[in-house]
Amino acid sequence: MNGGLLVAGTTSDAGKSVVTAGICRWLVRQGVKVAPFKAQNMSLNSFVTREGAEIGRAQAMQAQACRIEPTALMNPVLLKPGGERSSQVVLLGKPVGELSARGYHGGRQQKLLGTVLDCLAELRRTYDAVICEGAGSPAEINLRRTDIVNMGIARGARLPVLVVGDIDRGGVFASFFGTLALLSREDQELVAGFLVNKFRGDVSLLEPGLEMLHGLTGRRTYGVLPFRHGLGIDEEDGLAVSMRGAVRESAVAPPLGEDVLRVAVCAIPLMSNFTDVDALAAEPGVVVRFVDRPEELSDADLVIVPGTRGTVGALQWLRERGLAEALRRRAAEGRPVLGICGGFQILGEHIEDEVESRAGRVNGLGLLPVRIRFAREKTLTRPEGEALGERVEGYEIHHGVAEVTGGVPFLDGCRVGAVWGTHWHGSLESDGFRRAFLREVAAAAGRRFVPAAGTSFAALREEQLDRLGDLIEQHADTDALWRLIESGAPQGLPFIPPGAPA
Repeated sequence: MNGGLLVAGTTSDAGKSVVTAGICRWLVRQGVKVAPFKAQNMSLNSFVTREGAEIGRAQAMQAQACRIEPTALMNPVLLKPGGERSSQVVLLGKPVGELSARGYHGGRQQKLLGTVLDCLAELRRTYDAVICEGAGSPAEINLRRTDIVNMGIARGARLPVLVVGDIDRGGVFASFFGTLALLSREDQELVAGFLVNKFRGDVSLLEPGLEMLHGLTGRRTYGVLPFRHGLGIDEEDGLAVSMRGAVRESAVAPPLGEDVLRVAVCAIPLMSNFTDVDALAAEPGVVVRFVDRPEELSDADLVIVPGTRGTVGALQWLRERGLAEALRRRAAEGRPVLGICGGFQILGEHIEDEVESRAGRVNGLGLLPVRIRFAREKTLTRPEGEALGERVEGYEIHHGVAEVTGGVPFLDGCRVGAVWGTHWHGSLESDGFRRAFLREVAAAAGRRFVPAAGTSFAALREEQLDRLGDLIEQHADTDALWRLIESGAPQGLPFIPPGAPA
């Protein structure tokens, strides 16, 4: 078997990543050797593979759904936004430079088509099936000429295309029809059908519309997935990460002790790898919220300054918002603060940056005895170590090189009083270390909080991925989906006269 499928969407955030992961988990449970693939990803949430390559976190999670190790082949092009109009281009896991959107779409992107097709071909030689994820919408006609992630990859690799639509947003029938109508005839011929996502209510009420859609387009619907809370995998898209907002305490599992533990995450600009706090949010009795005002830190037991693709800009933002002074007050009062990666750099004495912002020497918040110098070579590693008497694993993605001149050693960083700093992403996913860290935080905050001894973040991730597989198995036409993946690009489907040229 040499099967494949492209999961496209009517819009960004239609559910492509979730559906791709769900199909991968369903297939692997059927004994199929399957891998994920996304030719080009725009994300501030990334991951480091075992061979030291940087890829999007969504593809790393999809690889977990497939029960395989992620590799650079699964996400050959990663764009990491650094502002409104430019991104760092990561090719096959390594940064190759900064480009404006015009520069990338104006020529560089099309030159990468051969590279991404080669990566996909290599995966297809190794695995029984490769489930590909598109980006945004395939009907972005202004970008079609240089497209390498939607219909460009589908046409180049002769992949059948399944279009996902989010019915919870409304207008899903118009979105399906309009997406198809805007494609050229050659692209339309690859679109096999549709998948409705996030449906609430009685499916029988939807069926007449699905039949009419079939009559209008000649394409069937492969399933209607119901709305389910908490099914998202690691978020990936976007220049400005939308704040997740305050988590209601009623939605958090009750604590084992007398108190809940409140965690405030500073929603700094170009926030990256904010998935670091997911392991905290999974703990019973821990309430995590994203904040952008100093008064929102007042009742927090722990404040986290997360990673960012713009350390100097984020530092300036903290000062302008009054959050920098609030963090200094917390440190002086012995109230817990944790800086991760860019957040760790911000807490130091000064930053010398001729790489990211080219701002030269900038004073940090001075809460940790650390001096940062930005190197052109990016650090991409998967370190292991020990902290608070527990084994810890993590991953590093940064240009900043830290010179630690004091404090108590803490992973690759240090601790002074109740202020901790480290470059290690993902450390809080190590269960024993997370519990030890939360005990330290609770003690410093004066909270009667007891971490749950049985919480396994890895097991919770597996449960989540199994739920995605269940969603596909129970609510999609898996027989038809299997035939589509196995047989390849559809042939002879009727088409709608296109509204725009290829």
